[in-house]
Amino acid sequence: MREEISRRRFIKTAGVVAGALGYAGFARSDQTKQRYRIGVCDWMILKRQKLGAFQLTKEIGADGVELDMGSLGERETFDNQLAKPEVRKQCLEKAKELNLEICSLAMSGFYAQSFAERPTALRMVEDCIETMKQMKVKVAFLPLGVKGDLVKRPELRPTIVERLKAIAPKAEAARVTIGIETSLDASAEVQLLKEIGSPAIRVYFNFANPLQGDRDLFSELRALGKERICQIHCTDEDGDLLENNKRLDMQKAKRTLDEMGWNGWLVIERSRDRNDPRNVKRNFGANAKYMRTIFQQ
Repeated sequence: MREEISRRRFIKTAGVVAGALGYAGFARSDQTKQRYRIGVCDWMILKRQKLGAFQLTKEIGADGVELDMGSLGERETFDNQLAKPEVRKQCLEKAKELNLEICSLAMSGFYAQSFAERPTALRMVEDCIETMKQMKVKVAFLPLGVKGDLVKRPELRPTIVERLKAIAPKAEAARVTIGIETSLDASAEVQLLKEIGSPAIRVYFNFANPLQGDRDLFSELRALGKERICQIHCTDEDGDLLENNKRLDMQKAKRTLDEMGWNGWLVIERSRDRNDPRNVKRNFGANAKYMRTIFQQ
């Protein structure tokens, strides 16, 4: 039985086997649509869990939005307005009205909070999975962040692996994917995924990470391969708009992804102009327009 294939073997052939088992969470984008879809992060356009995020996304010119699960602070779980049925209904209806998609949910609170050390971290991810089920969203973004930096704090690795292994069966049962962002290079991320051993845990790739680490972005993409990458934050750190960024060759990024056979959501997170960082429409609109000229011709 295919269902009895071991997780370790399964992750090597995730694309083929996931399709056979109906793991919708492992699919990237509908092949009948654009091969590459362009999204924005609601918290970065200053509309975290606000209905206005959809109208602004439409004005920016993106195909969809990554909704955040809400802030953490000292709470036991996210301040998640999407847990309210009426809020979910409003968001889903507005997305449909504007012909937009909710490409993913984000647990951005873990940028600053510790996934390895917070006692209720597993509950937080379970809450995200439940919201994904309710909203029919197939990908979640889980950054390990500053306090979960596996390069600077390798001693946290066993705990992080253990926690992701505990989450994996719940994600598998819900047929969703948890995309992790780490500070590791691609070869180390491949090993990390092997340790976790579940097709429901994949990499949410961020172009900025290899660039900031003085690593080759394109080699990292190839080393991970198309089946290990669920979604991509397609920007660099703030300073220059994407069209003016000299160290991020977007044409080469597209050629690399084309050659890999990858397709899916490219989500604009940063790359704001240092001279006008608060101008949301200008920054994200310009970046979305540029990405469309590269990826959606």
